[in-house]
Amino acid sequence: MMALFRFRPVALTAAGLLLIAGLVLSAVYFWSPQATLRITTGLPGSAAHRFVGSFAKVLTGQHPRVRFDFFPVGSLVDSAQAMESGKVDLALVRSDVSPPTNGRTIAIMRRDVVAIFLPDGSPIDDVSKLAGKTVAIPQGPTQDNNSRALDAILSYFDIAPDKVKRVFLPIDEIGPAVHRKHASAALAVGPIGPGDAVNVAASIFRATKAAPDLLAIDQADAIVKRFPGFESIDVPEGAFKGKPPTPDDSTTCLAVTYRLVVPETMLNVVAGLIGRAVLNTKEKLMAADPLATQIETPDADDTSPVLPIHPGFSAYLSSGDQSLLDSLQQYLYVIGIPASLLGSLGALGWSRWRNRKLMDVEQQAYQLLVIADAARRADTVELERLEDELDELIRNCVNHMTAGTADVSQAPITTLAIDHARRAIERRRKDLAATPPPQSPGITEEAPPIPS
Repeated sequence: MMALFRFRPVALTAAGLLLIAGLVLSAVYFWSPQATLRITTGLPGSAAHRFVGSFAKVLTGQHPRVRFDFFPVGSLVDSAQAMESGKVDLALVRSDVSPPTNGRTIAIMRRDVVAIFLPDGSPIDDVSKLAGKTVAIPQGPTQDNNSRALDAILSYFDIAPDKVKRVFLPIDEIGPAVHRKHASAALAVGPIGPGDAVNVAASIFRATKAAPDLLAIDQADAIVKRFPGFESIDVPEGAFKGKPPTPDDSTTCLAVTYRLVVPETMLNVVAGLIGRAVLNTKEKLMAADPLATQIETPDADDTSPVLPIHPGFSAYLSSGDQSLLDSLQQYLYVIGIPASLLGSLGALGWSRWRNRKLMDVEQQAYQLLVIADAARRADTVELERLEDELDELIRNCVNHMTAGTADVSQAPITTLAIDHARRAIERRRKDLAATPPPQSPGITEEAPPIPS
């Protein structure tokens, strides 16, 4: 029992060391200066590919211990699927193109207007009047995505997609196609600024010698409720052409957004740090890629179910760096408790195992003392049995020592008990050898004959 009480400080020390180790490992995990982020890239030569390259270059320049693993994808759909399947940590996706259900927004990289341009004087003044017409769409990597965006808009007006013909043309040919009546309208998805929408408006102006009109979608808010990948946007006068202006007045349209997203399972502190890095490097990004001028901070109060803001970045936007410290403390607390419990359980298990070894030593010593005590009264046959039992105990002790399952610190006690038992057996054997065997009853020793 005294050995057990003496052992308790050792167990408590072990538990404390395990708890400290758990906290140290947690700190190393969260404050590790190394980080590798897997990010999707678009097709070589595409705007997405150029932007991701610039983004990675600027961010690694600011944070040399951050590195990127590029994950090439062939389309916006592939990028969304890579995020959905957990193959990447960052992805550039479009809000209306198969948005990943597990995606959470870190930054809005660009907001593109879904612009439907009409030649000056066109009788089309509502989306429903596109039925039976031909719409020209710029050729390019996103032409199918843009065509499906038109399908969604048409479906709101109960117009089947096959009722509106599409022709995919280089931007420079869209203006002439509209001028020759080969297309009644042109659809371009692009930002308010350099991009497809501005270029299509310019192409129509050059061919028709008149500023094109922008078709208003007064039902934009209702369409957004049905298709939350869209947004309602008021396009200001002259957004796509200055003089004469296109549009000639503020016009309600639909828009889609390109977003940098992370998985919803990403730790809040990591998401917050990534968002913080994007905001802090925006000026350098603008110098490296003009697209960075359109980077926006997502609205923390946005209730859209499609690609909501990551809670870690939302906390950073509302509380700044303090939110990151709070997240670190929370994670340390959450991990510290299990680490403490595991340390305590480990110490308890080790203590029980150690106590079991001590009990085995005490049991062996007790058996050896029993053998020594029994040897004092044993006859020759019993003594042989006791010696065999002693040999078996010695064999077990040696096997435990060889296997490392014996408590080496208790070896002197076992050795002393073995020596005591062996001496008792040897003394008893000498005593039995010195004592003549008893005679059988009724047998008398004959007197030697008397010599004659």
